Amino acid sequence: MSRYREQARTEDFNALVRRYERELYRYLARYVGDRALADDVFQNTFLQLHLKRGLYEDGRPLRPWLYAIATHQAVDALRKVGRHPTVSLDQRIDGSDSEPGALIDLLTGDEPGPLAEMQVEERREWVREGIARLPEGLRQTLILAYYQDLKYREIAEILKIPVGTVKSRLHAAVAKLAEMARAAGPEENGSVP
Repeated sequence: MSRYREQARTEDFNALVRRYERELYRYLARYVGDRALADDVFQNTFLQLHLKRGLYEDGRPLRPWLYAIATHQAVDALRKVGRHPTVSLDQRIDGSDSEPGALIDLLTGDEPGPLAEMQVEERREWVREGIARLPEGLRQTLILAYYQDLKYREIAEILKIPVGTVKSRLHAAVAKLAEMARAAGPEENGSVP
């Protein structure tokens, strides 16, 4: 990054994009909940990286700085479109138009395979929905910790909060999800009765 800051060579920029594109795009897609919007935010993130390269300090880890830029871009993008990320309970992950539960009506066999897979997917969908309903600070912290596997210190740097706040937000996020699960009951959260 130091060399890119000094020389602004295209090859260095491309190397940075290649190095971080997958993990950063996954983070943005989870955070904004919309692939098209995630594409825009991803491009804006690297545009800001280019424009702000002069602010990069030698010896500072690039990853938290890049995530901080991406997080700010995502928050701005969500504000511009006037919505927060949500996942519809009616939306099927595979994009089919079938009604929720319609697939289970078609399953008449005794084999647990497809039913078990569907229950796992329903749980995943419930978790995505639950995460989308968390307050923004809790959602950001949870995604960075559990999906992006960042260290507390890195998350603290990205969000510009103390490490203790990161830990308390994670605890609060998990507690809130557990509360949602209890409130939803066993059928809503995908648990097997």
